[in-house]
Amino acid sequence: MPLSQFDPANYDALLAAKVARTCERLAPFVAQPPMVAPSAPEAFRMRAEFRIWHDGDALNYVMFPPGEPHNPVAISEFPIACAAIQALMPELIASLRSQPELRRKLFQIEFLSTTRGETLVTLAYHRRLDAAWESAAAALAAKYQVALVGRSRKQKVVIGQDYVTEQLRIAGCDYQYRQYEQAFTQPNADVNRAMIEWACTAATAQGGDLLELYCGNGNFTLPLSRHFNQVLATELAKVSIRAAQWALDANGIHNVAMVRLAAEEVTQAMNGERLFRRLAGLPQPLENYQLDTVFVDPPRAGLDAATVSMVQRFPTIIYVSCNPGTLAENLAVLAATHSVAQFALFDQFPYTDHMECGVVLRQRAAHRT
Repeated sequence: MPLSQFDPANYDALLAAKVARTCERLAPFVAQPPMVAPSAPEAFRMRAEFRIWHDGDALNYVMFPPGEPHNPVAISEFPIACAAIQALMPELIASLRSQPELRRKLFQIEFLSTTRGETLVTLAYHRRLDAAWESAAAALAAKYQVALVGRSRKQKVVIGQDYVTEQLRIAGCDYQYRQYEQAFTQPNADVNRAMIEWACTAATAQGGDLLELYCGNGNFTLPLSRHFNQVLATELAKVSIRAAQWALDANGIHNVAMVRLAAEEVTQAMNGERLFRRLAGLPQPLENYQLDTVFVDPPRAGLDAATVSMVQRFPTIIYVSCNPGTLAENLAVLAATHSVAQFALFDQFPYTDHMECGVVLRQRAAHRT
């Protein structure tokens, strides 16, 4: 997001315009007005990354205007970042300026923080990292009480740990999540909490078992598990599976089976087209699950055609989308068998055109088996 778009005084008007645009795009499929979850106008991002610009003795965070890759703009303040990142940024760059071992061929810095202020910093280099760098980096991490990762081509050096532990209070319960460096996490913690609580409300009284596609680090999985007898959660990324399994253990959740499968593979398994050895460890055969509800939170490309067809057999579909365009494409197919019962919008990315959507779809009576 270009900081030129940052305009907290007009946040409400900007959000209203974005809501109107999104509703217009989804109007063919959604009749009711949405529940809207706004963001805080400032200090909402738990992640940030910057290129580093060297100019003699100067060392600055920079960003580039859209379409201008050779026009660096120095960043002295980043008001959309959470308080922990905002406080750390000027102190960290000042320390790096004065330490040749840490600044040499440094080209990017990434921050990952939590609502409790635990922070991980990644320093990326165009050179190999040696023992001298590691010693200096360890001192830097200790000074600012952060975890630190150094990266260069085919090299990763971890100082302390390569993750942070987030804690979110959802519907009166606290859940701990492990968020790994450079793995996907929701960037706006408060809006993410609103998304999870909306999904849990949608799941209330559903009963039976849940199939979840694209479960990531268990962001929705943990709280949703309270509303179902059993949960079959699937994800392809190994680091996300590792984080989700840690979260299940840390939170004492025992009714979730985690399987490393892509959505396309889940569809093949549900259709009986392929047998997967990775399903052999389930607590019961796939066909014994009472899967009446499916929860999906796909990437921007949305659900592929085969997966859309597969989820149409479910009485209830809870769909969270980061792309209203591909959501509309999927709804154009799903509308043949389902109608939208609930609609919500979540402003994960203020001051941009991006809008997170949530819909609950119920199977039409004529298609129930």
